[in-house]
Amino acid sequence: MALQAGLILFMVFAILLILGMPIAISIAVSSIATLLLVVPFDIAVFTSAQKMVSSLNSFSLVAIPFFVLSGIIMNSGGIAEKLVNFAMLFVGRVPGGLAHTNVLGNALFGSMSSSAIAASTAIGGVLIPQQVKAGYDRKFATAVNIASAPTGMVIPPSTAFIMYSLVASGASISSLFLGGYLVGILWCVGIMIVAFIHAKRNNYRTIKVTEKGTALKIIKEALPSVMLIVIIIGGILSGLFTAIEASAIAVAYSLIIALFFYKTITIKDIPKMLRDAVLTTGTIAFLLATSSMMSFAMAFTGIPQAISTAILGLTTNKYLILLLVNLVLLVVGMFMDVGPAILIFTPIFLPVVTSVGVDPVHFGLFAIMNLCVGSITPPVGTGLYVGASVGKVKAEQMLKPLIPFYCTILVVLFLITYFPQLVMWLPNLAG
Repeated sequence: MALQAGLILFMVFAILLILGMPIAISIAVSSIATLLLVVPFDIAVFTSAQKMVSSLNSFSLVAIPFFVLSGIIMNSGGIAEKLVNFAMLFVGRVPGGLAHTNVLGNALFGSMSSSAIAASTAIGGVLIPQQVKAGYDRKFATAVNIASAPTGMVIPPSTAFIMYSLVASGASISSLFLGGYLVGILWCVGIMIVAFIHAKRNNYRTIKVTEKGTALKIIKEALPSVMLIVIIIGGILSGLFTAIEASAIAVAYSLIIALFFYKTITIKDIPKMLRDAVLTTGTIAFLLATSSMMSFAMAFTGIPQAISTAILGLTTNKYLILLLVNLVLLVVGMFMDVGPAILIFTPIFLPVVTSVGVDPVHFGLFAIMNLCVGSITPPVGTGLYVGASVGKVKAEQMLKPLIPFYCTILVVLFLITYFPQLVMWLPNLAG
């Protein structure tokens, strides 16, 4: 039964995607088709609708529209350039300073916008021309931008962690947020090491960061944006508020600094921002609802248990199981966006990894990193093509320059997977 159900589920899902059907519709149709193996049509449809409604009846979901709106506000004009100048203060004088600035800029801007594409476009669009003008190889500059673009997706506030916590029992949003900061830092450090070695080897000159007396001005302009991250992690660690309450605080804070400090938006812009946030939240909510149908269909027909039994039948070695899960998620990330992949594959692999003693929070951290890495990996990773376009380089020419970065990112992924204490000590410290 489970084998038949699995074949129907994934074949129908794949066929609909190939035909260009929206992913949420593909999930819903394939789920109902799977349930028809065991129940009549009317019961399958009624039960699926019931699961869709009940899946959205969760207090944790309140955080999504708030963080989405906060990202839209912070994505307003001018903030990317201020963050670039701020990052340049710290790493501009290091060999390869502009490349390091690109890495930090992507991490900061990506965490605020919750979008690797937005970070790659906004930060890379500013810094790649500067790097080329300073004598950097264009392909190298583009590779740095591509490799660091997804870092913001693992640095909170991130809707990916919220979506994961909804389908993974035992994984708190606060713990995922705290661990996510450490994942993002390790990823950034890995890329900066490669950039440093390349810069030293090619004698890329350091840059004069600012004229005398302007450092204070740069800090003053960028500090309000950077403080959003500090407020969120500081509030969670100190117990002043939960991660869900932090989402509302993020909106209020973003609105205040965008209206009164940066003055990049006006009161007239707010209705459009609210509309954009509603549309984005509606898309995420519909995806969550249909994914709950798929999770129910898989559980009802025994697909996760069958996959778990099959994997554990191959090996019971924890390290080999983690390697297999990582490989599958990397491939999935090449073909599927992070959100849908989390919702579809978490119910499949979470029982497998927890059966060998992996903490649900730890699994969420390396699973989401896997999917983010897949998004910049050929042949399908969308982040690769967007980044190449920003750098004005053909995507097929980027494989060789990216190889050192891929190797370093995979080393970081290996460390996070097999040495959980690297990313779990902060969540454990916070209890």
